[in-house]
Amino acid sequence: MAQASADELLREGGARHARGDLAMAERLYRRVLKLRPGDANALNLLSVVARQRGDLPAALDLSAQALARMPQSPVFLASRGATLAEAGQLDQAIAAFHAALALRPADATTLRNLGQALCAKGEAPAALPFLAKATQIAPAMPEPWLTLAHARRELGDRAGAVAAAQRLLALQGVPPALAEQARFLLAGLGDEAAPARAPAAYVRDLFDQYAPRFDADLEGRLGYRTPRLIADLLRAQGVAEDGTRQVLDLGCGTGLSGLALKPFARRLEGLDLSPRMLAQAGARGLYDALHEADLLDFLPRHKARFDLIAAVDVLNYLGDLTEALAAIAAALWPGGLAVFSLEVGESEPFALGAGLRYRHDPAHVAALAQAAGLQLRAQDAAVLRLEQGVPVAGALLLLAKPGDI
Repeated sequence: MAQASADELLREGGARHARGDLAMAERLYRRVLKLRPGDANALNLLSVVARQRGDLPAALDLSAQALARMPQSPVFLASRGATLAEAGQLDQAIAAFHAALALRPADATTLRNLGQALCAKGEAPAALPFLAKATQIAPAMPEPWLTLAHARRELGDRAGAVAAAQRLLALQGVPPALAEQARFLLAGLGDEAAPARAPAAYVRDLFDQYAPRFDADLEGRLGYRTPRLIADLLRAQGVAEDGTRQVLDLGCGTGLSGLALKPFARRLEGLDLSPRMLAQAGARGLYDALHEADLLDFLPRHKARFDLIAAVDVLNYLGDLTEALAAIAAALWPGGLAVFSLEVGESEPFALGAGLRYRHDPAHVAALAQAAGLQLRAQDAAVLRLEQGVPVAGALLLLAKPGDI
C-alpha cells in the first residue's frame, strides 16, 4: 500500500509541477520521501523545483543525493548537469551531460544543454555538432534552434545564425518569448529592424545563467572596470564620498557596481531583472534594499526619491533612451545626479550590434537628456571592457537635475 501511495503522490506531484505549482509539487515529493525515504525520483524532482526557484545550493545537494542512489540514470545525470551548469560549474556539467548521452544518445534536450554549456565556456565550435544533432532529432523543438543560432553568431557565421533563427520562427506554436528572442538575434545580425529595447526575458535569462561566473569572467577575462571609472568620474566632479546620498544602482547585477557606489550612499538600493544576480548582490551585504523589476516600470513609481542614480553597463540593453532618461529625471530629487555608461556608436542615434547590445551616439543622448530636464555636467571617453580581446569603446556621462537637494 505504501508503495502504491508513494507512486500516486509522485504522479500527482509531477502533474502539479508541470502546471507550475511548485509549492504543491514540493509538498507531494516530500510526502513521498516520508513513505519511501531516499526515493531517488522524489529527490531528483525536488532538485528541479529548487533549481527553478533559484536555490542552487539545495538543487546541487538534492541532485547529488538522487544520482548517488541511481548513478546510471540518464535522467538524473542530465538533471545534475543542468543544475551544475546553472551554478556555473561548467566542466562538471559538461561531464554529466556526456555521461547522460552515453546512456541515452538521442536526448535532444540534453544535447541542447550540452551545446549551451560549451558555448558558455567559450567553446562554440565544440558545441555545434551536439546542437545540430538536437535539431535533427527534434526539429520541432524551438530551443535547440535558438541555441544553435547563438552559437553560429558567436562564431561569426552570420548566414548560419540567420538560417537557424528563421527555422525557429517557421515552427508552429513557438512560445512568444522565444520568438521575440529569435527576432532580436536577427535584428542584431541586420536581418530585421532593431526594436526599441532588448526583450526583458532575454536579458533576465542571459544574466540568470551568467550570475555564478559573472564576477570572475568580467574582472578577469574581460578586464571590466566600468564601476571604478564611474566612481572616479563622480570624485573628479567634486561628488563627495560622504555617505549622505540616497543612491539607486540600476542593473546592479551581482553588486560590483554597488562596491563602487557604497561610499557615496546613506542608503543604497539595487534594481535588476535577474533574480540570480540579485541573490549574488544580496550576499554582499551592501544594499539596504534590492528590487526585481524593469527600470521602466520601477522608476515612474518612485518619483523624486533618489539623490544619485547610476546605470553601469545597463543602457546598452535599451535602444531608444527617451523613456529611460525621462524616468530617471522624474525619480531624482532636484539637484540630484545621474551617471551612466554607454557603448559608443556615432553613425546614428542608436544601433544594435552583433553582440546584441546597443551602441549610442553620446551627443544624441545628451540632447535627449536635456529634453528630459537633465543637464550634462561631464562626459568622459572610456574603455569599458574587452570583447574577444578587442577594447569596447564607451562614454561616461554625468547629468544633473536643476535645483537644490
